[in-house]
Amino acid sequence: MKYRILTVVGVLIFSFAFSSTAEINNSKDSEITLNSSTSPEEEKSEKAKVAELYNTFLNKNASMPNQTVFEKAITGYTKLAEKGKVSNSLLTVIDFNLSSKKKRMWILNMETNDVIFNTFVAHGKNTGVEFAKNFSNTPESHKSSLGFYVTGETYYGKNGLSLFIDGMEKKFNSNARDRYVVIHGADYTEPEFINRVGRLGRSYGCPAVPNKIAKELIHKIKGKSVVYIHKNDKNYLENSELLNV
Repeated sequence: MKYRILTVVGVLIFSFAFSSTAEINNSKDSEITLNSSTSPEEEKSEKAKVAELYNTFLNKNASMPNQTVFEKAITGYTKLAEKGKVSNSLLTVIDFNLSSKKKRMWILNMETNDVIFNTFVAHGKNTGVEFAKNFSNTPESHKSSLGFYVTGETYYGKNGLSLFIDGMEKKFNSNARDRYVVIHGADYTEPEFINRVGRLGRSYGCPAVPNKIAKELIHKIKGKSVVYIHKNDKNYLENSELLNV
């Protein structure tokens, strides 16, 4: 699986021929090592290819994250894959710029360019009401944390089937496991709650999803897939090592 993920990364950055289905080669000979030092011309070319990939997704699916958010998600996904952190090639993108009344979580199949889920997701009760505004990595803050995560193992807790997510950014989300910031199902993330209250319910910092799809979603993304939680937050965008180094 390691080589499969690295090949996906190679396709993202170096392939000049994107198709609606990415061609994945599982052999060790197909492993591609990214060049960490790129010229301005190469960087421009890489951005153009990621933009082309975005358009491929857009042409196949009814809904996608904002293109700028997608590009940032790909940046971190690529770096984590290079480091051998990724075994499951699905990419989850959560855009906390959007109202909680919007379906602001997307799960992308990076091999087939399909959106396999587009759904509601909660933010922490102390992060905001309808909109997510305040973030923290501090235990008991009941706030959401921004940045890149890698999914871990499942367990059964008070919210039923739940999925650990391990924060990959020391300054922003490294306490996720200790805080039990996990993905789980919740009734307060169902559309009926929005119709009744006028907004989505809130968690203690967990990216909770609708109960009706929680089990299927969790089983799809468990086992070292990437989750990116985005917000146009100056501190995060300027200081995230996965976005800037």
